[in-house]
Amino acid sequence: MDTRPVLAIADLKLEGRPEAWRPPATAKRTFDVKRARAAPLLGLKMLGCTLHEVGPGATAYPFHSHRANEELLVVLSGRAELRYGNATYAAQEGDLIGCPAGGPETAHQLVNTGDKPLRYLAISTMIDPDICEYPDSGKVGAYAGDGKGELMHLSNYASAIDYWEGE
Repeated sequence: MDTRPVLAIADLKLEGRPEAWRPPATAKRTFDVKRARAAPLLGLKMLGCTLHEVGPGATAYPFHSHRANEELLVVLSGRAELRYGNATYAAQEGDLIGCPAGGPETAHQLVNTGDKPLRYLAISTMIDPDICEYPDSGKVGAYAGDGKGELMHLSNYASAIDYWEGE
């Protein structure tokens, strides 16, 4: 892949989610996002940077936290509400949003509250593996590898098993 140190945001080509990652019609929220990964084009390996465009009334991802990775969201245009732990905050063009690593107290979700697309950059550390928690649905996910199926395991807290089971 050709890389370069300077990249215009306007040159990024937004793409919808691949079919395998599209939410079911029965999802409780509207998930609508187009993304363009900038970090690989810039030659970055330890830092992620992805342009997101979220439709009005929608969000890109479920409410979640990361145990290993931190995220910095830079709102480029639009209005949003940030769910963060047990609180909510208004966000708009020009705002920076910090999402440190942690448990449910740092869970976050950005919801487009405007009538136009919400555009933001998500800049993150790329610590591998990562554990994510999903407080709304009671799930936990373990992720390792480059996202091509090396390891992705999701389970529900209610179905936890004992450490020694099967040993």
